[in-house]
Amino acid sequence: MYNIDIILRGNPVALSVQRKEAGDAKELYRTIREAMSSVQPKPLELTCDKNTEKMVAVLSSDVAAVQINASKSGGTPIGMRAGFFTPPSDDE
Repeated sequence: MYNIDIILRGNPVALSVQRKEAGDAKELYRTIREAMSSVQPKPLELTCDKNTEKMVAVLSSDVAAVQINASKSGGTPIGMRAGFFTPPSDDE
């Protein structure tokens, strides 16, 4: 499963949808990235492969960041912590 996380301007909580296949996740990432760079804002309606009832619509001009990551069967990203920023630990 692949998570596509979206941060909206002025909202610290990420929206997240999942895709089963890497190709589908990369395609959604590219679609969102293209919409972010578009001059004309447009609505982006997103659905989720994991929870098929989950739907969300956002305005492309409100998207501040997007990330894609693979997750284990338990839903935890592989080699990553949740969110966009991982502060250095005291060990480093």
